[in-house]
Amino acid sequence: MADTFASRTIDVTTGDRETVHDLTAACADFLAEVARSQCGLLNLFTPHATAGLAVIETGAGSDDDLLTALGSLLPADDRWRHRHGSPGHGRDHVLPAIVPPHATLPVIDGTLALGTWQSVTLVDTNRDNPRRQVRLTFLGC
Repeated sequence: MADTFASRTIDVTTGDRETVHDLTAACADFLAEVARSQCGLLNLFTPHATAGLAVIETGAGSDDDLLTALGSLLPADDRWRHRHGSPGHGRDHVLPAIVPPHATLPVIDGTLALGTWQSVTLVDTNRDNPRRQVRLTFLGC
């Protein structure tokens, strides 16, 4: 089968509070359209200086635990030199060093090869920017 390349940007509304937004269904929909039964890689990238992508269990408390851990590691207080925006916003600019803005995942027979409890998520602690974008790129072989 010939190599396949497809790319699309999706818009995500994260609101005005910290969130872990599940992207798994959007990834599956994209792959169903472009990958069909191919194998390859799905790359995700969010072009924001204050958001990241994580593979984590959702819905059982782990997503809230991640936000709690990030709050402990990166408190929203006045210690940050980067000071525009809401109080503690400087920590949002440190987030991508810990939760990177990219992820590359295997695709087998047109489906994400995730573990049983794994989900693909956008992690956003920036309450000042409620709209995000994530670029999905499939490279099949």
